[in-house]
Amino acid sequence: MASTRIRYTTGGGVVIHADQVLLLDRPGRGEVRLPKGHRDPGETLAETALRETAEESGYADLEILADLGADKVAFQYQDKDYLRTEHYFLMRLCSRAQIPRPQSDQAQFQPIWRPLAEAMALLTFDAERQVLAKAIRAWQQRGNGIPASG
Repeated sequence: MASTRIRYTTGGGVVIHADQVLLLDRPGRGEVRLPKGHRDPGETLAETALRETAEESGYADLEILADLGADKVAFQYQDKDYLRTEHYFLMRLCSRAQIPRPQSDQAQFQPIWRPLAEAMALLTFDAERQVLAKAIRAWQQRGNGIPASG
């Protein structure tokens, strides 16, 4: 029997503030990820990215600086085949004001801030390391540079 591939689209953010990037620790899965999530009907990709980043991290005072584009990621999970189109945006944190996070997100995701070079090594998946590399280039092109960490 041929398996059906499940296709969906996500929007996410690479949030840079000072010399650090926002990551999500997922202790239940042993993963460190970038914030992203499913696109809801009627949402633009930018709206999805802002909403999901806020829900998963608690930081909602965000501004999109650049569109980082999309990549397709194929994977298997619980004996099902998936094809996910992941669309990311470079974001900056306008303030550290926090919003309440959905209970399910609080249980799954622990937001952590890490220096850019350290963040690259912490990310679990190569596809997200590639997104972070693209975000760093976009950050540099905007004239922000990469401050020395430490």
